[in-house]
Amino acid sequence: MASPKTVFIETYGCQMNVSDSELIKAILSKEGYSFVPTEYEADIVMLNTCSVRENANQKVYSRIYEIRSRRKNNPVLVGILGCMATNFKTALLEDAKLKIDFIAGPDSYKQLPHLIQDIGGKGPKPFDVTLSEFETYSDVYPLREGGVNAWVSIMRGCNNFCTFCVVPYTRGRERSRDPHNIVDEIKQIVAQGISQVTLLGQNVNSYRHDDTDFTELMRMVSDVPGVKRIRYTSPHPKDYPRKLLNLMAERHNICKQIHIPLQAGNSRVLDKMNRTYTKEEFLELAEEMKMIMPNISLSTDIIVGFPTETAEEFEETLEVIKKVRFSQAFTFKYSPRKNTLAMKKFADDVPEEEKARRLTALVELQRPISLELNLEQVGHVQTVLIEEEGTKKSEEDFKARNEANTIVILPKGPYTKGDYIQVEITGATSSVLIAKPLYQKTEGVL
Repeated sequence: MASPKTVFIETYGCQMNVSDSELIKAILSKEGYSFVPTEYEADIVMLNTCSVRENANQKVYSRIYEIRSRRKNNPVLVGILGCMATNFKTALLEDAKLKIDFIAGPDSYKQLPHLIQDIGGKGPKPFDVTLSEFETYSDVYPLREGGVNAWVSIMRGCNNFCTFCVVPYTRGRERSRDPHNIVDEIKQIVAQGISQVTLLGQNVNSYRHDDTDFTELMRMVSDVPGVKRIRYTSPHPKDYPRKLLNLMAERHNICKQIHIPLQAGNSRVLDKMNRTYTKEEFLELAEEMKMIMPNISLSTDIIVGFPTETAEEFEETLEVIKKVRFSQAFTFKYSPRKNTLAMKKFADDVPEEEKARRLTALVELQRPISLELNLEQVGHVQTVLIEEEGTKKSEEDFKARNEANTIVILPKGPYTKGDYIQVEITGATSSVLIAKPLYQKTEGVL
């Protein structure tokens, strides 16, 4: 390639992909590439993909066709990055309809400048989907643009091998970054004016680097001057460190909010998922979280219609929801994923209409619980972090977020994005809180 090109990156899927896109921008920026806000202005379009569910793949395929159609008179290079690249490998490049020019897996982003340079050369289209046992990108400082939260990847890969999940096959084995390297990055983040960080890993509580475990890392991050809010996602119920709960209760800048995936409420189904905990163990953990932090906000992930799940076993999932009373539940219908053990070992034997029925029942149970928990906050004074000026419904409102990670809508006032302010909660729906500002900025966080 004779000269630097303009790049548009579109990100799909989880927060890890958002973080990876920031790494990609940093890597390409050092090589002279520049970034544009739309695909219309780009010489190269990169789709950083997710492969967790089938609809995620279909979105990417549809997007590629759309881009090719819109740019048929102004050709553009298209690259597939991330989990789809690893999961489908060269099949993407060989699909004549897609016309993909290059692919790169999650451990190969440092090779992107070379892959781009090799486009149009002799031989097969350039690709690199090698999975590394060592790559953590600890030597790359992500290129972040605006925002009030910084995603910080503390580890990569996963060793859990849940039977429904492709992550161990698309992102490789677990490896953790040096804690001092993580702390140094967070100090740079604070110097940029960002005071909230979210630590990322496929299973953050498995973090370990030499003698430093996840609880000790959280302590180190909490000690960084200027860090006002700390979040993390996602932990695994199987090895959640109880000492972390005590640290969370002690530290004012660690948010009293945990996303703890349940996936299913029946122990037999959990065993088939290879989740390595029982329903009873999950309930015991949730009870301990609430005992140590009575105001804790818990959210979760649930899959309905996993192979062999009966209607009676699904009812147990509903019972767990009633007992735990999650503030939010992210719910999904099971879909077979290529290369997973579930697809290889189990027939997808729950009919689609039954999956849909169970999903509807779950949502209809969770929505009033979320509403009740939100209504309980009406009349309370909270500290919120202003995230965006204007909302989808009104340019006269601000979107903020409280400690529990709940969206708070409030009218504009003498404050701006990134400010922490005191508000009084005046109303609620199942998904958002309505507030009136007390017009008082605060250095306190929670």
